Amino acid sequence: MAERKNTHGLTVKRHRRATVIDIGEMEIWDGADLSLIRDTLNRLIIKERRRSIAIQMRTVKYVPSGFFGMLYDWFERGIAVRLVAPQDRVTQMLWFQRFFELEQEDCYVLRECLNQNYEEMEEAEQETDQDWDIDRPAPLSPARA
Repeated sequence: MAERKNTHGLTVKRHRRATVIDIGEMEIWDGADLSLIRDTLNRLIIKERRRSIAIQMRTVKYVPSGFFGMLYDWFERGIAVRLVAPQDRVTQMLWFQRFFELEQEDCYVLRECLNQNYEEMEEAEQETDQDWDIDRPAPLSPARA
């Protein structure tokens, strides 16, 4: 695989608890940023045999949907995963609330499902989804009837 020439300000630092990936001041990550993080994690975990990683999130306001799934895949393979200083917008995401636990100030660690009510929420969503019939037109509101 060819080496990336543009790292978008990404740095990797060793910390006593984990190897920390910092993508700099980027507020919104797109697919290219996620790809850069994925490639960096692959190198750190597979080639350099790092067993504990952390991602600096201090400026991040939005992450692509595949970000949490990618982290969970590594977690299932025995890698310790932490997010450092995530903003409120990230901590309010359902996936974050379900799987991340505050470990110490500004540091969250990925765990198994923490929110027991999540399964009930998923069941309720599925029931709501079953109420939709794409072949039947939506009813008109009283104002339009």
